[in-house]
Amino acid sequence: MVTTDISQLTAECNTWREQMRAYREEITHLKNQLRQIALNVTRYEHLQDVEHYENQFHIQLINIHDLKHSIKVHDYKTTMARVDNNGQVNHTTMAEHKHLFAEYQRLQSLLDELKDRFRQFIAKLN
Repeated sequence: MVTTDISQLTAECNTWREQMRAYREEITHLKNQLRQIALNVTRYEHLQDVEHYENQFHIQLINIHDLKHSIKVHDYKTTMARVDNNGQVNHTTMAEHKHLFAEYQRLQSLLDELKDRFRQFIAKLN
């Protein structure tokens, strides 16, 4: 059995979920900003970019929701394991936690890249 304490994993899950909430708010803000920008876009290639970012923001909001839900389910299962394992984490739970952390980092990187590319697009319009 791994000696990681369940409360440590729960704290990490809470941090991840809070960060996903922040990303959701930020992407929603960018989506609203895009809608305002779209009102003044007339060039065809820029309209294609607007459509691209609209789709990306929608997809990433779904990805944020799905990951946040997976983290919540994992946190619940981890908390329930406290009874079964005297507050310690078994290998299966730890493997799932590591997998979720990798997914969290991947999504974080993807969202940061999307935000950067969107800022470049906005700069190109000005």
